[in-house]
Amino acid sequence: MPVNAYVLIQTEVGRAAVVARAVAALDGVLAAEGVTGPYDVIVRTEAETVDELGRMVVGRIQLIEGITRTVTCPVVNI
Repeated sequence: MPVNAYVLIQTEVGRAAVVARAVAALDGVLAAEGVTGPYDVIVRTEAETVDELGRMVVGRIQLIEGITRTVTCPVVNI
C-alpha cells in the first residue's frame, strides 16, 4: 500500500510560484499548489514506503532553491 503525505513548504519571499513548479516536476508528486497562510506551497506526494517518502523530502524537495522549511504530514486512515 503506498504512503501518501502532504508536504507543507515555506519559501523565501517571492519564490512560492517557482518552488511550486519545481516541486510539481518531481516523480512522486501528485500536486503542488501555492496557498496563503503560514505556508506558501502545499504538496501531495505518494511513495512506496515511508523510507522512500523521507528520501523524496530530504533528498529532492528540500534541495530546491528558495525553500526555507518543510513539514511532512503522512496521511493516515482513521
